[in-house]
Amino acid sequence: MNSKTFAKEEEEGNTESEMEDNKEQEQKMEYQHPYKINDALEAKYESLIEWFKLKNDKVLIALSGGVDSAVVALVAKNALGKKNVLAITANYQTLSSDELETAVRVANELDISHKIIKYNELDNQDFVKNDSLRCFHCRNELADNLLTLASQVDVKLIVDGSNTDDLNDYRPGMIALHQKGIKSPLIETGFNKNDIRNLAKANKLSIYDKPSNACLASRISKNIQITPAKLKSIENCESIVKKTFNVKQVRVRDHGDLARIEVEKEEITKLFDIDKLNEIELTFNENGFRYVTIDIGGYKKSGLTVSNRGNDKYIQIKKITRRNNSHNQPC
Repeated sequence: MNSKTFAKEEEEGNTESEMEDNKEQEQKMEYQHPYKINDALEAKYESLIEWFKLKNDKVLIALSGGVDSAVVALVAKNALGKKNVLAITANYQTLSSDELETAVRVANELDISHKIIKYNELDNQDFVKNDSLRCFHCRNELADNLLTLASQVDVKLIVDGSNTDDLNDYRPGMIALHQKGIKSPLIETGFNKNDIRNLAKANKLSIYDKPSNACLASRISKNIQITPAKLKSIENCESIVKKTFNVKQVRVRDHGDLARIEVEKEEITKLFDIDKLNEIELTFNENGFRYVTIDIGGYKKSGLTVSNRGNDKYIQIKKITRRNNSHNQPC
């Protein structure tokens, strides 16, 4: 890939290319959201535009397939022009195929350059042992791969889609990224999840209301070793639940020979169909689960626990993360 541009190479002095560049500059200056947003969100949007313009550089974006990184990519393109934006999606073998397909679709929707990098984090024994720092090891390896690619294409600015709501959760992966120099512009400009969804909707992004997701490894109980077979079983079972019951958010938690299904509380009644339950039971059995249960508490994030809130390691992560993303901190 040419380090000077992420778009297709053009001949020097090409008049058509110069006209295209001028047109892109005009579009950036005159950009209007397809749907109106309120003044507070407009101010945050302008702040994020300015954040990228102050860097005045090419940017590499970790595009996960979720709405957060999609909004970062949208604003980066508006601020810098699409020739200076490269989206990267990591296929590290613990992300569902649905997420990878969504990332490709979003990149096409945004009309930005996109590259998928492949590696297997199951080769990382620190990750596979699945302790409380699993996400740290995951994101630390991701950061190394992003830095390697950035060096190859001569890019110094790497960003992700972390937002201010993430600061209220147990996110050791976030500190791993920040320690390696990956920036979180949504945090630095004060975007929460609601802001992100509203901006995405105002700009007609198809995934504006897409439920949050996490890697398949997050479904396996802590300190139980992560294996390819377990991940495949979880993915298969989540897929059949979504397809059979037409629910948006699904987690199949692996508790050995027992599978615990979580869906949003308001969608639990969709599961109350005996014929369909009998249908999915067979799939679960084929994927190694003897017992299947529905969690009446509904879907819940597994990242933050009461014990994590008070422990020294979590408190230290919070302090470092907030300090690294302070508005007064040079970027």
